[in-house]
Parts: sequence; structure tokens; C-alpha cells
Amino acid sequence: MKVIVVGAGKLATELLGALPSGGADPVVPWVTDGLPAQKSVVVHAGSGRELQAVSAFCASTQSPLVELSTGSALEQATVGFPLVLCPNTNLLMLKFMAMLERCGHMFCGYRIGLTESHQAPKSSVPGTAVSMAQALGLKADDIHSVRDAEVQQRVLKIPPEHLARHAYHQVVMEDGACSVKLETRVYGEAPYAAGVAQIVAAVGERPLENRRYSIMEFIDNGWL
Repeated sequence: MKVIVVGAGKLATELLGALPSGGADPVVPWVTDGLPAQKSVVVHAGSGRELQAVSAFCASTQSPLVELSTGSALEQATVGFPLVLCPNTNLLMLKFMAMLERCGHMFCGYRIGLTESHQAPKSSVPGTAVSMAQALGLKADDIHSVRDAEVQQRVLKIPPEHLARHAYHQVVMEDGACSVKLETRVYGEAPYAAGVAQIVAAVGERPLENRRYSIMEFIDNGWL
């Protein structure tokens, strides 16, 4: 199936240049008019202003929509097409998050700290950190977010060359005598494009129901 990328920002631009076409149909950008009304895999990496038109296209063509934006209006909407919500697209990170979802309740009652760090311009909801907080029984307000480059480099040890593009998460669990630290680091651009390519392939190769899917359901089913 054709892959349509929605959005004009950095991630959408990267995906247009990095996603493999996988056949005769190219990876193409979303346009308001001119797209053929055929079933495709639509990847939304935009601000949300195109969502109404994109949703109408997906409903009319029964195209699955892969939602990469966190805090999307579609997270609570009733949809007439397959919708896959992806708070993160790096598969190793997703499998780590799936582990937390399964086992997070085991740490109820311990002191838990959750820190996340991204590049300074990031202002959107840190969806990965929110998902991790939920798995650990924390509130979104409990997340400590770092956007200061000096702190990122000195305290979190983010290499200078990755200050402009990184995703860092740290979980610390303590009981006084013992502490456990879990830390994740994602640097650069390639991990996101590679993960999206695998997610798009998994979506395109199986029939999906007209409902919302969490990407974790794909992980749990062994589809990724």
C-alpha cells in the first residue's frame, strides 16, 4: 500500500526522506487535494490541523492511520478506521515500556522518581514519559522534565553533539537500603525512522479492525 506522511515539521520531513517505499508505490506527502482515493497507510506526524481531513480520507478509503503525535484529539475520538497510537516509535524503547506496563505494579509503595529530557525546543507532551508514569502508578505532575542544555550535559551526561536531538528517561526506585535505576537513551534521527518503517509494515500486512490500537498491543501480539 502507498504510505502517506502528514505534517510539515522535522519528523515528517525526515520520514519522507527515510521511509522505504517497499515496492512500486512511493512514500508521498499529504496534500489536501489530488490524492487518489485508494487504501493507504497514513502516518500523522503533524500539528493536528489536518486531522479532520485526514480522518475523513481514512474513513472513506478504510486506510489505517498511524498517529505519532502525542496529545492527539484522536486519542478519545470514535473512529471509523484503524487507528494506531504510537507515543514512541523506537522498538527497543517500546518493548522496555511494555515491560514496565506488565511489571510496574510490583513497585507500588516504593519511592519512585521519573526524569525525562529532550531537546530544548520540545514543548509537546512527553508521551513516552507519561506512559511510563502511568505504568508505575505516578501522575504526570510527578515527571521531572529537563530542557536546560547545561544540566543535560553536566548532570545527565548527554553528549554535546546530541543536545539538539535526544530522548532520555530515568526511573529510580528506592526503599532506603536499596535503589534501582533504569535509564534509556535515544540519540539522533535514525531510530525513529527505522521504527516507523517497521510499524508501517506491521500495519500494512494484516487486517485491522475499525478501532483504536495502542502500539503496545502490537508488541504484546508479537507483531513487532
